[in-house]
Amino acid sequence: MDRVSSSMKQVGNPLPKVLGRRAAGGGLEAERESFERAQTVSINKAINTQEVAVKEKHARTCILGTHHEKGAQTFWSVVNRLPLSGNAVLCWKFCHVFHKLLRDGHSNVLKDSVRYKNELSDMSRMWGHLSEGYGQLCSIYLKLLRTKMEFHTKNPRFPGNLQMSDRQLDEAGESDVNNFFQLTVEMFDYLECELNLFQTVFSSLDMSRSVSVTAAGQCRLAPLIQVILDCSHLYDYTVKLLFKLHSCLPADTLQGHRDRFLEQFRKLKDLFYRSSNLQYFKRLIQIPQLPENPPNFLRASALSEHISPVVVIPAEASSPDSEPITDLVEMETASQSLFDNKFDDIFGSSFSSDPFNFNSQNGMNKDDKDRLIEQLYREIGALKEELESFKAENERRTLQLRGRISELEAELAEQRHLKQQALDESEFLRTELEELKKQREDTEKAQRSLTEIERRAQANEQRYSKLKEKYSELVQNHADLLRKNAEVTKQVTVARQAQGDVEREKKELEDSFQRVSEQAQRKSQEQAEVLETLKQELAASKQELQVLQGTLESSTQVGAEQSTRIADLEQERDSLSRAAERHGEEMAALRAELQQLQDTLSSEKESSKKELETLQTQLQDKESMERTLRRRLAEEQFALLQGSAREAERMVQDALSRLEDPAHISCTGSADYLLSRTLAASECTERLQDAHRKYLSNRTDVSSLLPCVALFAHLISDTILQGSATSHMAPMEPADRLLEMCKQCGSEATSYLSSLQDLDSVEGADCAPVTSCLSRISAIGEELRPRGLDVEQEELGDLVDKEMAATSAAIETAAARIEEMLSKARAGDTGVKLEVNERILGSCTGLMQAIQVLVLASKDLQREIVESGRGAASPKEFYAKNSRWTEGLISASKAVGWGATVMVDAADLVVQGKGKFEELMVCSHEIAASTAQLVAASKVKADKDSANLAKLQQASRGVNQATAGVVASTKSGKSQIEEKDSMDFSSMTLTQIKRQEMDSQVRVLELENQLQKERQKLGELRKKHYELAGVAEGWEEDATD
Repeated sequence: MDRVSSSMKQVGNPLPKVLGRRAAGGGLEAERESFERAQTVSINKAINTQEVAVKEKHARTCILGTHHEKGAQTFWSVVNRLPLSGNAVLCWKFCHVFHKLLRDGHSNVLKDSVRYKNELSDMSRMWGHLSEGYGQLCSIYLKLLRTKMEFHTKNPRFPGNLQMSDRQLDEAGESDVNNFFQLTVEMFDYLECELNLFQTVFSSLDMSRSVSVTAAGQCRLAPLIQVILDCSHLYDYTVKLLFKLHSCLPADTLQGHRDRFLEQFRKLKDLFYRSSNLQYFKRLIQIPQLPENPPNFLRASALSEHISPVVVIPAEASSPDSEPITDLVEMETASQSLFDNKFDDIFGSSFSSDPFNFNSQNGMNKDDKDRLIEQLYREIGALKEELESFKAENERRTLQLRGRISELEAELAEQRHLKQQALDESEFLRTELEELKKQREDTEKAQRSLTEIERRAQANEQRYSKLKEKYSELVQNHADLLRKNAEVTKQVTVARQAQGDVEREKKELEDSFQRVSEQAQRKSQEQAEVLETLKQELAASKQELQVLQGTLESSTQVGAEQSTRIADLEQERDSLSRAAERHGEEMAALRAELQQLQDTLSSEKESSKKELETLQTQLQDKESMERTLRRRLAEEQFALLQGSAREAERMVQDALSRLEDPAHISCTGSADYLLSRTLAASECTERLQDAHRKYLSNRTDVSSLLPCVALFAHLISDTILQGSATSHMAPMEPADRLLEMCKQCGSEATSYLSSLQDLDSVEGADCAPVTSCLSRISAIGEELRPRGLDVEQEELGDLVDKEMAATSAAIETAAARIEEMLSKARAGDTGVKLEVNERILGSCTGLMQAIQVLVLASKDLQREIVESGRGAASPKEFYAKNSRWTEGLISASKAVGWGATVMVDAADLVVQGKGKFEELMVCSHEIAASTAQLVAASKVKADKDSANLAKLQQASRGVNQATAGVVASTKSGKSQIEEKDSMDFSSMTLTQIKRQEMDSQVRVLELENQLQKERQKLGELRKKHYELAGVAEGWEEDATD
């Protein structure tokens, strides 16, 4: 019993090995027994060792059984007894049936099968050790089933057959972009397993033969129908989820998703195309074709162009083994009736009733009967042939009609699917339309409320302006009233003064009138006294009568004058009285007007006071609202600063944590690049200080501080990492100081960024310690700068000419030495040795000539570059301006001259018999590499259409050919020498040969070990050479720039 079966025995209530007849019980027990027996028979018929496809009726019985018992306990109890680990075909068909149950079975099949997930994994690993037959197929199929169970366990909203509407797909992600992101990754993994099984099945078949019509081929192809159904849904959902993700996330974040989808799209399209061409699938399933180009997720409107692939399974195709046979019976009956009708037409009804009753035919002899029999046989044969052709034609037409019916049903199913999809889309669009209407209504309400608020604000503004104008008018009226009040007061004062004057005049008139009255009374008394005196005198003396009469007349005149004067005074008094009354009336009118003015002024003051209080209240409300908005703006600006500072601090902390990462130890850097990063960080720190001061002066404006904070964190992190990388190539003490200073700089930067996140400490935040740390890092970087190639810029031009001249001289010297060695070899050597030496020295001479031509071409191209690029500057200034290119040119020239000298020395030793042929081949390769470096350095700044550049490239090809000639002549000479010194074993005994063989084996092992060590040494030397050359030439700095 295999491991899976032994582990499956732990399932509760397993079926016994033999389903015997149970004791008589209730009807439910008998029904259960009958159900278990039927399921066991169907499962054993579906899962067997015959290499044929699983029959659909047996698989359908298993599926109906899961719905009947609402689970898969019976299925697993029967499968528990099958030797799945002992027969690959049995395991393959089990995977097929189990896949069908997961897709079309009851929803509890997944729950009952999860407990066997580990056993399926163990079985998958076991079958994975077999690379032939069904072993690898079973391993991959088991992995797919495990992935399917894990997917549906994590995403219970997805049914086993993966059929969902767009709304259900949206609900599966719960409107969270993180859930959609993770769901897309899981679908990619699921689809990857499906495609892997697809490709493995196709690769296991011999596609050069019609494998789809064989039983073995159909056994392998049958499970792919379930795979095609899964892949069509997974592809559709993946496209829709990617469009949804691109609407929420930036395109760069989803680059990996797009690459993975493109790869799976190409595989799935190819597999669908290959499957649709197989005869086996044409009558069982209608496979959709994917579009020519994948969807463009960067264009949101491309979603409307996406068409969901629909897989259609015709009704007859779903059960190929259960086709009805009534058609054949009906066809046979129709054929027989047709034959009878034809027979009657030919021989009459008598022959139709008894065609072989020849005794009733009078007048016929035996020969006639034989001829008639033969004729009948011929007619019967013709009729049989006609019947066979009719049957074949009928069968052909029947098959055509069935195919047409299948096509029409497939089209009908597709149209139904499209109709359902259109209904779903219509429902979805209707829902979206309702939502849009609601949003539009909300927007209109918000717009109306906004318009109302704006109108109210405008009305308030107008009211405020009117109140302001009214207030100004009231102030003006108040000022006018004050002026009028002053004038009225002045008039009242003048009137009071006039009234006082009138009263004084009246008193004076009364006094004068009283004086006049008293004077008149006195005069009357005096006149009476005079009259009495006169009367007394009249009596006394009549002589004085005339005198007295005259005096009386005079007195009467005086009295008349006085009476007239009194009448005038009384008239004047009356006029004065009337004037006083008029003045009194005017004073009363003025007092009434003054009182009215005072009442009006008080009422206007009261209303102005109320309006002023209202305006002051509104002004206070606006000021409080403005203060609230400013405070909120300051809080939002600080929140932005806090988030930026937090992200910047996280970036610096990430750089500090990477210092301890073992993967970072292999990173190296140059001191020059470190100095450039430190300078950039120092400049950014100064800009950050200025932006910080601006922010402290105005807390509502953080636009200048945010980019400085982000750039500050980026440059500080870059400086820390570059400092650590530079310390990996520095001596111990400076490296420790540099690494410690980088860590201190990071800690100071994090403390500064932390202080920017606190509202209380943001004013005291100071990045001066960071600036101090950067200056110390710059000082250490200056100490670590390489001093070997420090050449004054004005000397670069002279140095280029010197090096090129020295290279030409070295090449000419090498050519002369080769000619001298060739002369000596011709004089002192003979035979094979002379031939080998002449060939080697001749190829070396050709190489020197090719190098000399290349150097001259490089000089011409260099001169052209200087003339075209320097402008009005001198050649020395051009070399100084392009110092890095000049240093590369100098280095390449030195390498060519040095290589020529070394090759001549190696050739001299080889000619003398003291050297090795390998040294000469290595030297020729080094010269080729040096010339390639010189060509590369020369063509960096050259024009691609330059004639001198073409000459230089032609000369470079000549050097390569000459190098190949040197290597070929060296190898040929070496082989000739080795053939000459071939060993002779004819005189050695068996023991000696065995001894020599053992010594050779020991020597071979020693040489192989030495070869391995030398290769490792060569690798380390090249690595160190590359690092030193990079530091000296500033390659890392150039690459970073």
